[in-house]
Amino acid sequence: MSEKPSIVLVHGFWGGAAHWADVIVELDKRGYTDLHAVENPLTSLADDAERTRKMVAQIDGPVVLVGHSYGGAVITEMGDQPNVLGLVYIAAFAPDAGESPGGITQEMLPEAAPNLEPDSDGYLWVKQDKFHESFCQDLPDEQALVMAVTQKAPLGSTFEDMVTEPAWKAKPTWYQVSTQDRMIAPDNERRMAERMQPQKTIELDASHASLASQPKAVADLIDEASAAVTA
Repeated sequence: MSEKPSIVLVHGFWGGAAHWADVIVELDKRGYTDLHAVENPLTSLADDAERTRKMVAQIDGPVVLVGHSYGGAVITEMGDQPNVLGLVYIAAFAPDAGESPGGITQEMLPEAAPNLEPDSDGYLWVKQDKFHESFCQDLPDEQALVMAVTQKAPLGSTFEDMVTEPAWKAKPTWYQVSTQDRMIAPDNERRMAERMQPQKTIELDASHASLASQPKAVADLIDEASAAVTA
């Protein structure tokens, strides 16, 4: 195999597919011609895994899955598909069987935990006036404002949804730690990465939104994983 694989990008809580915008542009520059960014409903891990699974099922040929934040739980849950060759985690949850994002979060509370608030319908939001300092403190004010206003809140119950059979036990993995992450504690990211025994772990001096603040470095890791699985 020598051709570049398809890339499927999976967003996390409080974001959507457009959070991958700069990574998409960077990968396109590098010759990736089959790029996909799933738009998950964030209503349950089962719903989001199924939505992503359906996208992968439409692709002929090898796929590398890339998950940011909660998107890491999604690719962990559904990444066992036969055409998925590798998993890349970007400041992401990588639960083991029987673990949930919420449970992992409680083990090491992140700095911005107090800045989350539920609404009357059970959706959990990052307080809009706290979004910049919580999610993306290394982005310009205007970009952070747009992210805050357009944030996609998950159902709070999704935090407690548990992974069944983690795909990272069967697929090669890569992991990017954000050392200034205020949404997932950096030491929690390091712990999840270490137990997966990834092919490579990198640390970026970045917020939770490393995919937006350091898209070239994120694309470098995706590029390296893609080259490895298609060598």
